[in-house]
Amino acid sequence: ALLLWYTAVAVKAGHLSLVTALKEYIVFSFATFALVEPFGLAPYILKRRKSLTSVFEIIDRVPKIDPDDASGLKPPNVYGSIEFRSIDFCYPTRPEMMVLSNFSLKVNGGQTIAVVGVSGSGKSTIISLIERFYDPTAGQVLLDGRDLKLFNVRWLRSHMGLVPQDPVIFSTTIRENIIYARHNATESEMKEAARIANAHHFISSLPHGYDTHVGMRGVDLTPGQKQRIAIARVVLKNAPIVLLDEASSAIESESSRVVQEALDTLIMGNKTTILIAHRAAMMKHGEQDDDPH
Repeated sequence: ALLLWYTAVAVKAGHLSLVTALKEYIVFSFATFALVEPFGLAPYILKRRKSLTSVFEIIDRVPKIDPDDASGLKPPNVYGSIEFRSIDFCYPTRPEMMVLSNFSLKVNGGQTIAVVGVSGSGKSTIISLIERFYDPTAGQVLLDGRDLKLFNVRWLRSHMGLVPQDPVIFSTTIRENIIYARHNATESEMKEAARIANAHHFISSLPHGYDTHVGMRGVDLTPGQKQRIAIARVVLKNAPIVLLDEASSAIESESSRVVQEALDTLIMGNKTTILIAHRAAMMKHGEQDDDPH
């Protein structure tokens, strides 16, 4: 009120033009609100300062395995042989729980193997170690005879195709979700990958086809449809190493057959393939069964 009165007096006396007075009044009002707001939050900030410390600890944390690190080997060719040599591993959050103990496994380039075991026996951990989401506590994981730690992390992961148990579907179009695997892929390559993954038919029946938005504020896909989009990604990526983590275990029965057919097509050929399963019956094409226990 005082400011309005003073502004009116200044305008009347001719010290200010009306336009300048309005501009300055608006700027002052916004500046005042901007300054007052933090003072209103001050009690909450003081109360939660310990929580803020932990948030900044997470922000400032330097990861041991940094995908943006440009160093490391980038060989021109990948044969695809993978070897676990006397691996010990426990997750950092549960150091007392040994998941893998003196575990060894050799997969030759182009070979398909199945790893079968009960829940919690360390099957998915094997894939996490190959993708280098974690490093083993002891022992070595080798690709083509060289320790994974020697390779550039982004290069390493670009040579692996992963179909997880619960695939991540981004809140965008189906086209963007598939082409995420290889951004320079053509339209025909992307659609061919969807056909191989048995996904083209259901995508074509959606309201906007490949331009249909999925996820948040979009069409909700069934687990089977999500799996087929994840398989299409791997087909499009055409990586020499394929990792399937219980890929058909959480799928509704009616689409289980089409997903299994897509998986069968995916593991044909000369790619190094590791299949993870809870039941041996799901692994018709596995040439070797191995239990992490």
